[in-house]
Amino acid sequence: MHKKVVTPYKNSNLGKKEQVTKMFDEVSSKYDFLNRILTFGLDIGWRKKVVKLVDKHTKSRKSKKFLDIATGTGDLAIMLAKIDDVKITGLDISKGMLDVGIKKVKKKQLEHKIDMVLGDSEKLPFADNSFDAITVGFGVRNFENLDIGLQEIHRVLKSNGIFVVLETSQPTKFPMKQFFKFYSKYVIPTIGGLFSRDKKAYSYLPESAALFPYGKKFNNILIKNGFTIANDNPVAFGISTIYTATN
Repeated sequence: MHKKVVTPYKNSNLGKKEQVTKMFDEVSSKYDFLNRILTFGLDIGWRKKVVKLVDKHTKSRKSKKFLDIATGTGDLAIMLAKIDDVKITGLDISKGMLDVGIKKVKKKQLEHKIDMVLGDSEKLPFADNSFDAITVGFGVRNFENLDIGLQEIHRVLKSNGIFVVLETSQPTKFPMKQFFKFYSKYVIPTIGGLFSRDKKAYSYLPESAALFPYGKKFNNILIKNGFTIANDNPVAFGISTIYTATN
């Protein structure tokens, strides 16, 4: 069965990867501001939960190495830097987003802990078994080929390392299900288009989230691509979900 491929720009000749790169380059200057508004600031708490999971799993390891894929403007990488004895690589395909992230890292004087790298999640420029933990915050649904991206993550994750994904999902219970559907379809594109230069981006983001497999379906995809254990933890009534996987 053919899966529908959602892209930011419907009439573009570019592939999904190139379109996503262009989209994030366009919205990079307003991305953090809009994230806070559109999630009512809840995204900060969700990222803190990710950091706690990573910290707990890697507590006993020395000289830890973390990889934050689709790091964007570096919010999650910066939070992960609070963990002791750690070196973090933040990787993103969008130079515009990385430029914002690099400024934030410098402002917080975290250059000794965080390296920001331009790169493709489906062609990770790292050796096998390189990282103790890998995170992706609101990025896996933007992978052009989800299976290849997850296989690459599995390849560079150390034995018994932890992979944590924070991704938008779909509430299933009344009335949050109905509210979120309305909010995604009308409010996000309107506010996003008002403050950013790219209204299409803020139509793509909720549309891609609506079609992305979540919960047990995504757990099964993780298992299929090499991870041995996968769990899902919905947050905020299922608006987003935190997934943990080990290899």
